[in-house]
Amino acid sequence: MDIIDHAGEPLDEWRPGVATRMLVSALTGAERLCVFEQFCDPGTGAPTHLHVVEEVLTVVDGEAEVWLDGERAALAAGRSVVVPAGRRHGFRNTGPATLHVRAILAAPVFEAWFDGEAEARRRWLPRSRPPYGGAGS
Repeated sequence: MDIIDHAGEPLDEWRPGVATRMLVSALTGAERLCVFEQFCDPGTGAPTHLHVVEEVLTVVDGEAEVWLDGERAALAAGRSVVVPAGRRHGFRNTGPATLHVRAILAAPVFEAWFDGEAEARRRWLPRSRPPYGGAGS
């Protein structure tokens, strides 16, 4: 049994105002899922993108606007949305404090296609493979 110490995982600045902490992925031995947290300053979040696998987004703390294709909804702490595979989605912090979101992807490597980009961004690849795409998503 492998025990993962999340307290030791560093925060990675993904984009200005958005920090990510990987919890479970191919890096920790997962074969079918990726779990990570994001901490977003007011007004920041994840731009429109899609994954080829299902994702669950949960607001742990704060307030978010989430969009899925053309539909928008407000999410408060303790609420989740299931994003079907292949659907364009994103979110942003609409509150005055830091938004804490937990994401679960049905794949061990984060892979996303962002609007306006031709190639997928990938993160948290197994250690046996070389990094892909530089700074990641």
